[in-house]
Amino acid sequence: MNQEFIDKVEQLCEIDPRYRPGAYEFVLEALRYTQRRFKKERHVTGEQLLAGIKDLTIRKFGPLALNVLHHWGVKNTEDFGNIVFNMVHHQLLSKQEDDSFDSFRNGYDFKEVFHQGYRRQLEREIGRIR
Repeated sequence: MNQEFIDKVEQLCEIDPRYRPGAYEFVLEALRYTQRRFKKERHVTGEQLLAGIKDLTIRKFGPLALNVLHHWGVKNTEDFGNIVFNMVHHQLLSKQEDDSFDSFRNGYDFKEVFHQGYRRQLEREIGRIR
C-alpha cells in the first residue's frame, strides 16, 4: 500500500469510525483478487466483488474469518458496500453509472458462509484425504 492510500484510509476511519483500516485494505486486495478471478482488467460488479471477498476471506482467514471481519467492524455484506462507496467518495475507487449500493444488500449470511460453510468445506477436504 502506498502512503497516499494509507493517509486517505486514516481520514476515512476518522470520518466513518465504524470500520478499521484493515477492512479498506482488504477490500482493495479483494478487488484485485476478483478482477483476476473473473478475468476483468478493470470494473467488476458488486455481486462479483462480494463473491471474490467471500473466497478470499475463506482462503486467508479460514475458521477465523468471522473474528477478523468483526474486528474490522464488518458484520454483513452491506458493510462492504459502505466501505466500497466510502472509497469511491474519497476517490480511492471509481464507479460506473450503473453501480449501486443495492448490489451489496443481503449478499450472503456471514455465519452461514464463514462458519458453517467453512466447516463443510473442511469436512469435504478431510474426506478426500482419507
